[in-house]
Amino acid sequence: MPFLHRALLAVLLSTLVACTGGETNVEKGNREGILHYGNGSEPQGLDPHVVTGVPENHIVRAIFEGLAVKNPWTLEPEPGVAESWDISDDGLVYTFHINPEARWSNGESMSAEDYVWSWQRALNPAMGNQYSYMLYPLVNAEKFAKGEIKDFSEVGVKALDRLTLQVTLNARTPYFLQLMDHYSTFAVHRATIEKFGAATDRYTPWTRVENIVSNGAFRLKEWQLNRRIEVEKSDTYWDRDKVKLNGIVYYPTENVVSEERMFRVGQLHYSQTVPLDKIPVYEDMPDTPFVQAPYLGTYFYLLNTNRKPMDDVRVRWALSLAVDRVTLTNTVLKKSRIPAYTITPPGTLGYQPPILFQYDPEKARKLLAEAGYPNGDGFPPVEVTYNTSEDHRKIAVALQQMWKKELNIEITLANQEWKVYLDTVDTMNFQMARRAWIGDYVDPTSFLDMYITGGGNNNTGFADPVYDDMILREAPRAATKEERFQIFYDAEKRLMEQMPILPIYTYTSNHLIHPSVKDMPSNLMDSMNFKYVWLDPDWDREQPAAKEH
Repeated sequence: MPFLHRALLAVLLSTLVACTGGETNVEKGNREGILHYGNGSEPQGLDPHVVTGVPENHIVRAIFEGLAVKNPWTLEPEPGVAESWDISDDGLVYTFHINPEARWSNGESMSAEDYVWSWQRALNPAMGNQYSYMLYPLVNAEKFAKGEIKDFSEVGVKALDRLTLQVTLNARTPYFLQLMDHYSTFAVHRATIEKFGAATDRYTPWTRVENIVSNGAFRLKEWQLNRRIEVEKSDTYWDRDKVKLNGIVYYPTENVVSEERMFRVGQLHYSQTVPLDKIPVYEDMPDTPFVQAPYLGTYFYLLNTNRKPMDDVRVRWALSLAVDRVTLTNTVLKKSRIPAYTITPPGTLGYQPPILFQYDPEKARKLLAEAGYPNGDGFPPVEVTYNTSEDHRKIAVALQQMWKKELNIEITLANQEWKVYLDTVDTMNFQMARRAWIGDYVDPTSFLDMYITGGGNNNTGFADPVYDDMILREAPRAATKEERFQIFYDAEKRLMEQMPILPIYTYTSNHLIHPSVKDMPSNLMDSMNFKYVWLDPDWDREQPAAKEH
């Protein structure tokens, strides 16, 4: 950023301070090494085997760490709790060597047995872990999770000794190491959990500030409900000398307009998103703090196939065909997103999903008539549920108007607070519901395995044993990448023929990032590793270019 514009921003912030009589969060944070971070919604919780959302992910991955972590520049796995690992020639056996310096935040040493116990908890049917399928690559993990076997010793994970964990897979799994950085595979502290209930009890006091024991670069310091969550640098973390931040304050910035205002007046270093109508304004700024990048995610609507009229595939197709995604992305979304026609973002590792439809209102009306609703006559009341957000509301209103114009049907809208919305989706107490999915790892499986029968994140009622077999058994055994991608293509075609979801757009990440924030690179997963992030208190002066990583 040229000096002139940095100086101008510094003057504006100084003027604000003079008016308010004190330092801004950004100024104080830069001086003290505290990052002020807009985090979207208030988190549902902090138990790695319970939570499912992006806001939770940002905090959980700061206070916990997996066997491997993602390098934020390359997304390649690098050592976490495991200082190294060996992979057998056939790709079926992973041997993780636990770092002898890895510690829990109470000072106790970590061990291989921590993972055996934690993965048993994560896979236990009583846990209700919606991400249990992330461990299905392990031998017999799926059978244990579905209650088909009771003896966990039959599952492909064992502690060979205190610091050696051996994992045996059903088939070669190219993305397996990426899973080790997903919170569903993290170890949790057994004694702390059992102090406050049974291993599989959900939302017990073990995650409260005064109780929680974690193992990440940061530890929980404060949680003021609906106000802020603060974490501080952990003095027991094995790689603490590389951690440059002294802490992070997460704000539940569900109102994106307020979040943008907080950024503008120096209360945030980082915004979770940018209001749609402000994107053109920031794009036109010289040396803008607006950062946009490709993002491995899809925004879509869930269609509850167990409820009328969504139980009729013709109705589901009619709703999808009547949505003009190009107009939506060009106008409402200010050309900041890409129209989507599948669940998997095109180009994921080179995979190109099948495109079975485009905007076709004439065909939509024909299908609706065939379903018994000519010109919308007799169409029952239908409600779209979404979590509170101005941007979600704008999209819902736009679709509501398209369905009225093209199909002559009335759709009502209902917004819910984040935690209520999550419960509504989890219990399938909806007809249509807004949903988004961000890849947990860079592979088509991260999107396609959601729709296996009974999957914790399916939430549509879609069930197809042939699809299940293709995703869970055929694809892992494919001999080549081309064969594997063809199986994915055929499976996704089966999925979209049934249209249990209504794809709307492929994401880009959109953030406002203060120029004092360093080593927070954009990447395809919008994945943070706060261990590397630092704040430059002299950001308004010319600095040498940061070294490459």
